[in-house]
Amino acid sequence: MEFLDDIILNNSVRSYLIVIVIIMVVLLFKRLLSRYVASLLFLLIKKNWKTLEKAEFISLTIKPLSWFLVIVVADFSIEKLNYPTAWNFKIHGVSLNDVLEKIGNSAIIITLFYFLISLINFISLLLEQKSLADSDKSHGQIIIFFRDLLKVCVGIVGLLFVLRAAFNQNIGTLLTGLSIVGAALALAAKESIENIIASFIIFFDKPFYTGDTLKVNNVFGTVERIGLRSTRIRTLEKTLVTVPNKQMVDSIVDNLSMRNQRRAEIKLTLSDKTKSDEAQTLIDAIKNIINERQEEIINGTVFLTEFNREGVIITIEYFTNPITMNEFNKLKQLINFKLMHLVEKQYLAMSTAASNITIVNSEANGGAPKQQPIL
Repeated sequence: MEFLDDIILNNSVRSYLIVIVIIMVVLLFKRLLSRYVASLLFLLIKKNWKTLEKAEFISLTIKPLSWFLVIVVADFSIEKLNYPTAWNFKIHGVSLNDVLEKIGNSAIIITLFYFLISLINFISLLLEQKSLADSDKSHGQIIIFFRDLLKVCVGIVGLLFVLRAAFNQNIGTLLTGLSIVGAALALAAKESIENIIASFIIFFDKPFYTGDTLKVNNVFGTVERIGLRSTRIRTLEKTLVTVPNKQMVDSIVDNLSMRNQRRAEIKLTLSDKTKSDEAQTLIDAIKNIINERQEEIINGTVFLTEFNREGVIITIEYFTNPITMNEFNKLKQLINFKLMHLVEKQYLAMSTAASNITIVNSEANGGAPKQQPIL
């Protein structure tokens, strides 16, 4: 075993093997941690959040923490080795030893803050699962909003820590310089800042929530996500439209999900030959149909609104509770079938658009043309 004492790059083979064994043990420990600890924690959390997925739980919490432990142990183990004199050179005035040290410190800080961001995602996931049972949509919106805001703040703090711990930069001086640069960037990124401010207005004013159906700037669809800069709407064509939050605040937003009733209007245009008593009988029968559906129809009206050369026009208007569009269409279809049955039962004729076709016959002798309607 004398080869273990051989020196390679200022370190014995034994030292290299010890470092490799430590790193391999930590990697093995990471896998065991992911398997057993994650399973135990998952069983405990699953009791309260039954819809939580195990794979998602592991990827959001245990996996980032495990990698953080691996990098910390590997960094401290490699640090016990002697720096090879053959690598004692500089790159742009900075020694390779300093570069490797800064890379190691940066890796530790980055993995730590990556774990913190993953922890924020996990806590947000738990709160979202809990908010599903709550009828107040604003709770879920608050969770998503503050989740994104906290992730941005943690990312900025992490960057400052990397600059301070890894590159020995004075954060106070850096922040002073950044304030001047930030003022210039604020002018250049005016629209982005306005969108961020608009996101706070949406958050506090609550004109709409995630899942609401909106119509804004000729865009019609369902809100999928309200972010710090924009709102994403899934249209009826299943395309995803991104609307800046400033436009969502400045524009007229028609929130169809907040309607307290649904309105239906049907116009029956009967023939101008329809008698008054026939029209009255039809109106009474339609009123009976609406009254029979009091569980779905809140109120309704039936009137003979017009009588002209085009025919007799009966307008039917009724309101329902804010039911789904599918339920509303089913009810409207049922009413239409009943109306068709009434018209057929009373042998009433519907109005048809009249067309006049005129043939202009020019006399061969140059006389005035004669017009003769044929229809």
